Amino acid sequence: MASEPVARAVAEEVGRWGSMKQTGVSLRYMMEFGSRPTERNLLLSAQFLQKELPIRIARRALELESLPFGLSRKPAILKVRDWYLDSFRDIRYFPEVRNRNDELAFTQMIKMIKVRHNNVVPTMALGVQQLKNEQYRTRKIPTAFDEIHEFLDRFYMSRIGIRMLIGQHVALHDPDPEPGVIGLINTELSPIQVAQAASEDARSICLREYGSAPEIDIYGDPTFTFPYVSSHLHLMLFELVKNSLRAVQERYMNSDKDVPPVRIIVADGAEDVTIKVSDEGGGIPRSGLPRIFTYLYSTAKNPPDMDCPSEGVTMAGYGYGLPISRLYARYFGGDLQIISMEGYAFETSLSIDLGRKPRADEIWISFSMPLPLARMRKIEEEGDWSGRTGKAFQC
Repeated sequence: MASEPVARAVAEEVGRWGSMKQTGVSLRYMMEFGSRPTERNLLLSAQFLQKELPIRIARRALELESLPFGLSRKPAILKVRDWYLDSFRDIRYFPEVRNRNDELAFTQMIKMIKVRHNNVVPTMALGVQQLKNEQYRTRKIPTAFDEIHEFLDRFYMSRIGIRMLIGQHVALHDPDPEPGVIGLINTELSPIQVAQAASEDARSICLREYGSAPEIDIYGDPTFTFPYVSSHLHLMLFELVKNSLRAVQERYMNSDKDVPPVRIIVADGAEDVTIKVSDEGGGIPRSGLPRIFTYLYSTAKNPPDMDCPSEGVTMAGYGYGLPISRLYARYFGGDLQIISMEGYAFETSLSIDLGRKPRADEIWISFSMPLPLARMRKIEEEGDWSGRTGKAFQC
């Protein structure tokens, strides 16, 4: 355990770095920079991350210590805070990256940081659920959890950005990347293929839970491709399809009627790719719509025990699928919207910005100069997630 002077010094360092501005990096820039993963570019990337990651991590650590309703004192939240503090120390105390060997060692270190934070979402969910249960037991129910919801949006969006930056840098070291893949970005991603893979994964979960699963019909141009992060699109579609499968399965499991399929339609427009997932699972009441994107709201009849989180994927219950999916959609300037027809159907519309029009808020970093001296545009944290600014998101 760290001595009091050491702990105080770390706290002061976190406060100092947490007050700095962070730098936005566009998807277009990551593709341009990553298309040339030379030793020099990888070195510049590591030098950038050594300065950028402590800012982002420190901000989250500071916020974790000042949450309302006593949330900061929950054991699960304290565990997450300690993960962030450990990661901050690892990066700040790492020697300055100056050469190829330094860069390789730094890459291994941030790779381990990414693994350390793998369980942040379920652990945070546990802490928030514990707070909610405590509030109901003591009848000290806040009029709204809006403040916590806004924090969670910021927190999870920042987590997406941190993991994207680390994952992209690590993936650029792949000695034999697949054709058209730059780090984590597939420059020729087929939304139809991703929809098929996500559907198969979701159906397998449904089959495991219920013993049967509705069919899934997918419509769209199988030859259409666009640049995007495959894992992001898979995560979003998996969650949306899983929700629809559950709704249809639970509505028709004891019925003699034919089970209608879940439908996925992919439309490639001039500016956006729009993917619609629709089902005839009965929709939800209009009164539930304002809460559909809030954390801890779930339509599951028997939500899982948050005090005993399972390692496996379940069909529903945590209330995180839609809000997290919307954050991933907004991360690069897209969005996720819903339409419900109570008693009949539910429809989700996922929009993805194709980035075909130049944006004034994108940054470009000169490849010919050291990264710390490059012409980067600094942005405030509130401008680093599109939930508030409405601008194309930058990681």
